[in-house]
Amino acid sequence: MDFIITSLQSWHEKIGTTIRNTALEIAKRHRVIYVNTPATLIDRLHGVKKCRPPYLQPVNSNLWVLECPFAVWPVNRLPSALFKMANYLNNQKIARWIASQAATLHFKNSILLIDNDIYRSRYLKQFLRPALSIYYRRDYVIGFDYWKKHGPSCEQELVRASDLVITNSSYFTKELSPYNARIYTTNTGVNLQLYDAARPYDTPSDIRDIPRPIIGYTGALIETRLDIELLYKLARQLSQYSFVLVGPEDDCFRQHPLHTLPNVHFTGQKRVEELPAYIRQFDVCINPQKLNPITIGNYPLKVDEYLAMGKPVVATRTHTMEDVFARHTHLATDCEGYVSAIQTALQESSNAQLKEERIAFAHTHDWAHSVEKIYKAIDQYLTEKSSSASVR
Repeated sequence: MDFIITSLQSWHEKIGTTIRNTALEIAKRHRVIYVNTPATLIDRLHGVKKCRPPYLQPVNSNLWVLECPFAVWPVNRLPSALFKMANYLNNQKIARWIASQAATLHFKNSILLIDNDIYRSRYLKQFLRPALSIYYRRDYVIGFDYWKKHGPSCEQELVRASDLVITNSSYFTKELSPYNARIYTTNTGVNLQLYDAARPYDTPSDIRDIPRPIIGYTGALIETRLDIELLYKLARQLSQYSFVLVGPEDDCFRQHPLHTLPNVHFTGQKRVEELPAYIRQFDVCINPQKLNPITIGNYPLKVDEYLAMGKPVVATRTHTMEDVFARHTHLATDCEGYVSAIQTALQESSNAQLKEERIAFAHTHDWAHSVEKIYKAIDQYLTEKSSSASVR
């Protein structure tokens, strides 16, 4: 099968992304074009540079990244009728470009996989006429301010129009099932070659002299997702522990009093390949998410990464944490709960049996397992479609 993947996330994101890993896994068996959707005219005015040829860039023998050498209309602030018209024209322009470039690789009867790209891929099924169209919701983007005006209606339309819908949590599946009966939950995968507890890792130089025990977090430090006040209270209450936060910060984190606490250490953004070495040095890993519409149903990939390294984990009690990870993590909802859970987790940090159980559990969530669920959904749809056609 040939796959065309569109996403809100550029292939060139500096941090690891679920959809990029999904594309790489699919490309082990099928050909894939990953489309970096175009910038808007306003993006160009703000300094986003026009991409240069070659526009179809090979990643490996089965995978290409397609750049769009044009800008599209900014549509988000338009009233509803104008938004639909302008967005339709944007989709038409993008689709023509994708079709022309896919033709150079002799792609035919492709499967279109739309990863949360609810605006610029809204009408691609209509224009590209794929053999099968899939909408993949793995993030609650319509919870962000940018998407609140047109996002909910646009996503609902896209869900209804898609042949299949895939989510990475049962929470999302339940939320979208009224709009499409062909909906499947896949969860997300973890890169077990990268997060390998059996491999030796050198201690990163910037945390070599930090006193133990170390309570650690890896990932973007973003106020809309992480409970910064909870972190501040924890660091003050557990002043005998070191807190190491690995990842890029938004303005809220950069300006927060967390930076004044002597037991809190910020490393800044690191390459994905460097993260396991940091996790290896953590005595307990945390994921102090906020409880809000953006986080409540999300699948926290970092928890799989922590567990794959055999680490005890303390995380906020979200739907997915309870649904998927409760047996192998400690869950909390407030500062008092976190303090108790961290102290319990520290006592388990040297327990070899629990470490092996965590690793074994994470190994059931690799990318091959995740993508295999997508294949099964596709096979079931195509089989039913073929049976229906033969009856007629």
